Amino acid sequence: MEEIGALMQGFAVILTPMNIGLMFVGIILGVLIGVLPGLGGANGVAILLPLTFTMSPTSAIIMLSCIYWGALFGGAITSVLFNIPGEPWSVATTFDGYPMAQQGRAGAALTTAFTSSFVGAFIAVVMITFLAPLVAKFALKFGSPEFFAVYLLTFCSFVGMGKGSPFKILASMALGFALASVGMDTVTGQLRLTFGQPELMRGFDFLIAVIGLFGIGEILLSMEEGLKFSGKSAKIDPKVVLQTWKQLPQYWVTSLRSSLIGIWMGITPGGATPASFMSYGLAKKMSKRGPKFGTGEMEGVVAPETAAHAAGTSALLPMLALGIPGSPTAAVLLGGLLIWGLQPGPLLFVEQKDFVWGLIASMYLGNIVGLIVVLSTVPLFASILRIPFSIIAPVIIVICAIGAYTVHNAMLDIWFMLGFGVVGYIFKKLDFPLAPLVLALVLGDKAEDSFRQAMLVSQGDVGIMWSNPLVGSITTLALTLLFWPLISKVLALIKPRKPDEFAAERPVD
Repeated sequence: MEEIGALMQGFAVILTPMNIGLMFVGIILGVLIGVLPGLGGANGVAILLPLTFTMSPTSAIIMLSCIYWGALFGGAITSVLFNIPGEPWSVATTFDGYPMAQQGRAGAALTTAFTSSFVGAFIAVVMITFLAPLVAKFALKFGSPEFFAVYLLTFCSFVGMGKGSPFKILASMALGFALASVGMDTVTGQLRLTFGQPELMRGFDFLIAVIGLFGIGEILLSMEEGLKFSGKSAKIDPKVVLQTWKQLPQYWVTSLRSSLIGIWMGITPGGATPASFMSYGLAKKMSKRGPKFGTGEMEGVVAPETAAHAAGTSALLPMLALGIPGSPTAAVLLGGLLIWGLQPGPLLFVEQKDFVWGLIASMYLGNIVGLIVVLSTVPLFASILRIPFSIIAPVIIVICAIGAYTVHNAMLDIWFMLGFGVVGYIFKKLDFPLAPLVLALVLGDKAEDSFRQAMLVSQGDVGIMWSNPLVGSITTLALTLLFWPLISKVLALIKPRKPDEFAAERPVD
């Protein structure tokens, strides 16, 4: 009950016309940032951070956190409409969101994404409200072996639960690992695979790769099929939100499971990207309509969006309670707290009680405001598909080029984007999955760093991956998922057969 009283006090702190106005401004700016590929929530918050220096810490954090919520919502818009993920965690949303839009169900796909995002964030905020001290202690147990085990679990779940060829999945993932290793080795400081080119020292940025693989690759496929001078059918029906809401309750199990995965990955901190991929893989494996995932299934949008927002929201908990940012955006917000003279950690909940509970209260209101803003514009966004693709394709290319250029302000990144576009086109023509490549490119260097740090600690003993129940259970689960296709075949062979099955094999006289 103490938490509820503190939360009510937090609502009293933020419920002023000024703070509510800042919420709306932050959400709208965040949506615009999320729509532009390459900018992203962390960059958007960092760019707008100086605007808050003259504000009180509470008002400043409310505006910045609402920019973050808006960017989370906005990342789904380009993923659904144009197959261009605005954020790393939006990649899994394209698998079913984009096919839904191509079938004339863009409004339903957007409503599903926005509502699922709200549900995931809401459950995460409730968890932050009541479990902050307990979760903070749990997060302290994670070291380099535990981090690597989480990354391994994400990779193995993709191999073991994928419906495609395991060899194609592994080949795609191997290319992603190779691309992730380009640049400066973060452990030794040596250059790898740069071939004497200084431009390759920073490696291949994930956002540039995603913009090319999905955005440019999709345009190349459309050009091969012939640019159409007529738009897609997109119903501008204001009732689409209510109609979609009637269907969403049937996926409550998926929402709850994805929220728990997202909260766990946000706290550990694994991140929103592996959470979205893992949730999508589990939903695909456990759903009755799993084989149809990738063709425009609503559940395929629910799972990644719920998990990503739950992870993105819960990542703020270790930042507040321990001073450990669980995401790039949380790291930027951590910098803001230090600038405002606040020291994150356990004492923050005691010394700056009004600030902490005001922030938690703003999470509730900010997500509600964000949901209202984006849902009211669903018909408007869906109507974009009515514009003929022959007209909108050049606009998409320009937006992609701007997004790629803004990552490092380098012209070379635009050429990299075009190169990745060709790779995406070839992969789609040869039926190789892009998701494992993207996942390995995003998490490959982090997984490598965690593994090498674990090996340094253990002096090369792989047994450290089973050194305690936490890391041992995660590693064992990961290996089980990796070899699950073989395990399932062995179980099918040793499964006792029924008498009528033997009867069916007897020759008929």
